[in-house]
Amino acid sequence: MEQTRYQVRFDWAAEGAHAIGSDADVIVWVDAITEPGADLDLSLLPSAPAVIRVDLPSAQAAAQWIIDLQVKLAKRILIAVVAAGSTRDGQLRVTTEDLLAAGAVIDHLAALGLDATSPEAAAAEAAYRGLARATSHLMTAVSTAATTAPENYQLKVDATLTPADVQVVRG
Repeated sequence: MEQTRYQVRFDWAAEGAHAIGSDADVIVWVDAITEPGADLDLSLLPSAPAVIRVDLPSAQAAAQWIIDLQVKLAKRILIAVVAAGSTRDGQLRVTTEDLLAAGAVIDHLAALGLDATSPEAAAAEAAYRGLARATSHLMTAVSTAATTAPENYQLKVDATLTPADVQVVRG
């Protein structure tokens, strides 16, 4: 296990989910632009935690969903934010869009008071904060957009979404 001293953790892909999420209460699977054939295989993730699937528009709603879970469980929960990334020649490709969307989730968690973040999570949050005003452009200019163009709704955080809109993959 890695980043165990922190409430909010960050890593990449299924391997990262195991590194930071085996003892977590929730895995936040972040996939900003889902590429064809890139479905989430729950069997690749740690089996215990709840899993929610998040993109950039749902980042704020996901953060509130997590706060609501913490209240429901009446304890300080552990959160594993995992950027899906992509693959190239069978290897992990770190993607800008997933980094920004994960950073948005972490930023919104911090705004709601959950700011005990690992250095990895803090770096993702800083990337989002520093580039927040440019996310719409960046989401359309990333390499992934050349093969899977994002829809307009995928280009920014949607403040109208609520926790009820969060996609709970495993509860």
